[in-house]
Amino acid sequence: MKKLVFLIATTLILTGCTVNNVNNNSQALPYGTSTTSTNPPAAQGKTNLSRGAVLGTAELQGKKATVKTAKGEIVIELYGDVAPQTVSNFIQLSQSGFYNGLVFHRREEGFVIQGGDPAGNGTGGPGYTVPAEISEKSHIRGAVAMARLPDYINPEKESSGSQFYITLAPATFLDGEYTVFGQVTSGMAVADQIEVGDEIISITIQ
Repeated sequence: MKKLVFLIATTLILTGCTVNNVNNNSQALPYGTSTTSTNPPAAQGKTNLSRGAVLGTAELQGKKATVKTAKGEIVIELYGDVAPQTVSNFIQLSQSGFYNGLVFHRREEGFVIQGGDPAGNGTGGPGYTVPAEISEKSHIRGAVAMARLPDYINPEKESSGSQFYITLAPATFLDGEYTVFGQVTSGMAVADQIEVGDEIISITIQ
């Protein structure tokens, strides 16, 4: 039974299926599609990029990210020590303004919210992936991790270049499968209110 629950839940985060809607037409369902097909103007120039270099220890230590939305701010402690490649990429995209104007394309009630896709519907990314950095960090409430394609086409569990999700409740059955690179330290009440289509105004790094 436990294994069955894991398989069902993993399928949800990989495919983005909801109780009332399953989109079988998308070529990138594993990233988690939304119920809409929004392609925001903010996506221009954000789909054929190259991944930057890994930042140094001093540039990764003690960093926080503030996700600004119309509903408030979500502050994330970044785990630069356990996921340096992922955090480096997230910092660089944030500082370049990549996330500005993109949307949260997915919400699974009591599970996750997901955003950071320039296509606006769960099918896109910046044009590259990030190596997996799976650690002992757990999917507790407020965990921040990277989405990815499923094992059958992505056996090395490489992460999406930009799509990230925040868990709305503990989801420890995902541990060991996705790169957890941060934890919400302030603003979970805001995350709880995020709906499909809500805009990421900006992400700033402190």
